[in-house]
Amino acid sequence: MNLFRRRLSGLPVLALLCAAVGCSSADDSASVAVPSPSAKVVELCRNLDRVLPSKVDGRDRRDPGPASALTAGWGDPAIILRCGVERPAEMSDANADSGEVDGVAWLMQKQGDGGYRCTTALRRAYVEVSVPSGDGAAALVDLAPAVKKAIPEGIAD
Repeated sequence: MNLFRRRLSGLPVLALLCAAVGCSSADDSASVAVPSPSAKVVELCRNLDRVLPSKVDGRDRRDPGPASALTAGWGDPAIILRCGVERPAEMSDANADSGEVDGVAWLMQKQGDGGYRCTTALRRAYVEVSVPSGDGAAALVDLAPAVKKAIPEGIAD
């Protein structure tokens, strides 16, 4: 039975989940690629930017350049959020690692540098969160309330 196919919620399950698959690698540089979604998705991302927490996993918000309501960052090495990214091809893979954290479904992809990239699923916009290797998944617990508030459930265009 694939543990990641089950609905997961709460910090204990999240800790187990990240121990098993982690959660996305952030680029250590001061800049990040800004997505270029449709106007409808841009508005959802702006709504998300307004409700993002000032701290994620105990790290203060420190946004990467260029400044954009579609990107956010916390700490150094940075946890990076990008809103309005393209649908990952792996979303179609029945064997892809996925889980649910506090009501938000995530696709989890291990990166070559040991970190993980987690992308929301079943939301009107895809939100990608990159977490450096060695970091816990507290980031997803901290970000889930904002995602639930700003990005409605549904299928992204």
